[in-house]
Amino acid sequence: MSVSACILGCEGLRLTREETAFFRAVKPWGFILFARNVESPDQLRNLVSALRETVGRDDAPVLIDQEGGRVQRLKPPHWPVYPPGRAYGRLKGVDRREMARLGARLIAHDLAGLGINVDCVPVLDVPDPSGHEIIGDRAYGETVDEVALLGRAAAEGLIAGGVLPVIKHIPGHGRARADSHLELPVVDADFDALDARDFAPFRALSDMPMAMTAHVIYTAIDRKRPATTSRKAFRRVIRGAIGYDGLVMSDDLSMKALSGDFRDRARDALAAGCDVVLHCNGDMAEMKAVADGCAPLKGQAKRRAAAALGRLPRAPEPLDVEAARARFAAAMAEG
Repeated sequence: MSVSACILGCEGLRLTREETAFFRAVKPWGFILFARNVESPDQLRNLVSALRETVGRDDAPVLIDQEGGRVQRLKPPHWPVYPPGRAYGRLKGVDRREMARLGARLIAHDLAGLGINVDCVPVLDVPDPSGHEIIGDRAYGETVDEVALLGRAAAEGLIAGGVLPVIKHIPGHGRARADSHLELPVVDADFDALDARDFAPFRALSDMPMAMTAHVIYTAIDRKRPATTSRKAFRRVIRGAIGYDGLVMSDDLSMKALSGDFRDRARDALAAGCDVVLHCNGDMAEMKAVADGCAPLKGQAKRRAAAALGRLPRAPEPLDVEAARARFAAAMAEG
């Protein structure tokens, strides 16, 4: 069965007939959910099942951004509020690493109960004082060591709970002075500075199964193209200096940092080195163009995709959820 090298979203709480027919024809590798797709636990479980039914794969990746803080698609009253990454870095008097792992383990419990098996966490960007606030408190700390330590703890907590992590935004968004959702950031730092600070957390977590690119131009690497569509960035940095051999997905192709036809955006990202491309907003016309620009998942990309899904445990690590939530709440309140 041919699988298309893309991850796509849907428009609402339930699949339309057009979406169902489209996904059955295209067979994307996976799907991504946003707040617009969320109403209640039962509704969301039904949507996740319907998405997988369209492609005929029970293990098809279903992604969500459930970081905590500003970036949390599942919210009260049905799901708890979780802190942003920076809250873990600021803890005192408790084991920060343990709490970062526990917070992610609890998020994994929430997601796995819905059938969601991928969370776009952890953020491994090291913030820069002059950088845009789009990263801000999503970062676990202000140093490479803090970000790597707590990012790994979060990733391990997710995997223990049966959910795959996605390290982002490779090779680093912290210095960007613009929000790539709205415009294309350009970073002028030299290669050695980038290697020592921005790339370092990704190198430290290069064993993780999946990564998401940054729509950022690094002039020391490629003066014309952002990392997502830059063969130089993939060859020299992502697969080179960082040494990452897991599955790489693009950040959302509909972000305004990228320009041009959506078919070309997909083709350019895959040609640069992305294994799969991500399109999030559920716009059917855009998705059709993305699908036109995609190739079947094959070769190294297919191997990486299979290896990523192979990291899912057969059963989640045992967890006393009520006791864990109480311990987590107490530690975060104390810290």
